[in-house]
Amino acid sequence: MDLFDLTGKKALVTGGSRGLGRAMAEALLEAGAEVIITGVSDRVLKTAAELQENGYPVSGLSFDLTKREEIKNSFQQVMAEFEGQLDILVNNAGIQRRNKAEEFSEKDWDDVIEVNLNSVFILSQLAAKEMLKNDGGKIINIASLLSFFGGYTVPAYAASKGGVAQLTKALANEWAAKGINVNAVAPGYMDTDMNTALVNNPERNELIMSRIPAGRWGKPEDMKGIVIFLASRASNYLNGTVIPVDGGYLGR
Repeated sequence: MDLFDLTGKKALVTGGSRGLGRAMAEALLEAGAEVIITGVSDRVLKTAAELQENGYPVSGLSFDLTKREEIKNSFQQVMAEFEGQLDILVNNAGIQRRNKAEEFSEKDWDDVIEVNLNSVFILSQLAAKEMLKNDGGKIINIASLLSFFGGYTVPAYAASKGGVAQLTKALANEWAAKGINVNAVAPGYMDTDMNTALVNNPERNELIMSRIPAGRWGKPEDMKGIVIFLASRASNYLNGTVIPVDGGYLGR
């Protein structure tokens, strides 16, 4: 359907080398967009090369989201490659650190907040300045079920994702009337590298599965439909929402 067609659109996807980020980048490419994916290692270049083999217009860029000047400089590289056009930003990159709250280190706290929350604001601000010069755009933040719950032994992650949900609403309030749709997706329990510890913990795995009406862990491809929807004109009247993709977990 033309309603979901992204032909001619240009998208930046952070954390696009694997897992949910790669799946969402693939979805945008399949819908016709040109995409730049980012990561912190050369793996992002390998992923981009693999996607290029399928004929997709995609490139990879490696930079560190804990370094603000590097973010800003890399964003200028993105804008140069896109010739001044940016239509879609997917703030997907995130990290996880697990420990008891009383033993959680300040460094782990700072690293998680810097990547999961601060970089989301910085990139959203940079993107919005460019989008406001043109005809608006779409900013899609990746929140979490821990935007709603506190979780266990993940205080920094829960705080960061709660912040992402509220930041999404705050930015939408300012930019909706200016043609920029800011929304978030809250993935449920996804079978990705970040959740390997949970998948491999029989007790936690059983507890999680008992709460998912769909009866399974989510897969990266379960994120494809929602990102196309939020990136397309089908979502033009959607602002400041946090949409769960969780197999029904929140409704249990």
